[in-house]
Amino acid sequence: MIRRTTTTARAARAAALAVTAVAAALALALTGCEADSGTKADDQAKDPGPSVIAPGKPGEAAKKLTAEEAAKAKDDDSPNAADFSYVRMMIQHHRQALVMTALAPDRAKSSKIKRLAERISAGQKPEIEAMKGWLKTNGGTADQGGGTTGHEGGHDHGSMPGMATQKQLDQLRAAGGADFDKLFLKLMITHHSGAISMATDVLAQGNNVKVEEMADDVIAQQSAEIRRMRQLG
Repeated sequence: MIRRTTTTARAARAAALAVTAVAAALALALTGCEADSGTKADDQAKDPGPSVIAPGKPGEAAKKLTAEEAAKAKDDDSPNAADFSYVRMMIQHHRQALVMTALAPDRAKSSKIKRLAERISAGQKPEIEAMKGWLKTNGGTADQGGGTTGHEGGHDHGSMPGMATQKQLDQLRAAGGADFDKLFLKLMITHHSGAISMATDVLAQGNNVKVEEMADDVIAQQSAEIRRMRQLG
């Protein structure tokens, strides 16, 4: 009887030790997982991710933001330097297009060229007013930061792709009939291509939603007009 009791007691102690050992092993494993998780979290906190270059507002330098900072700034659509520059230049760019289209009624031979010029004029006049209104709302002026050259529809031509030179404008003014039609299409296709290039740039560099919408409109409308002009040529 005594031997049986002793054997049973030993078995119970062995079982208890086994349970304790298993519990200790599980505790060590969990501690290790927590340590690994903490290390990974610390590493992620130390690593801010790729940096993003954000153009500054007028008079301010560009800023380097972390991915987290860029995400937080995404909801802020305050105009930056790229937005202001684009709107000011596009106003001047459109004005030169109006100078060119105004010549078509008296000089063009093709009725299709005349109608095209009329459509371009009808589309760009309200766009100029919209851009001037945007500048006024955001505290800018049409000629701020970019002066004029004295040329018709003038601005710093070197900073705006597609702009016709004064010599080219004089040639267009002197042309008539089929010669006018050919030169008009050549200059206006180049002019529209330049506007699309500017709009594409501000979509990448700007920050304001309204400017983005105006740039999208320029790309869509002027791409369609280029296709039409190439068919006429």
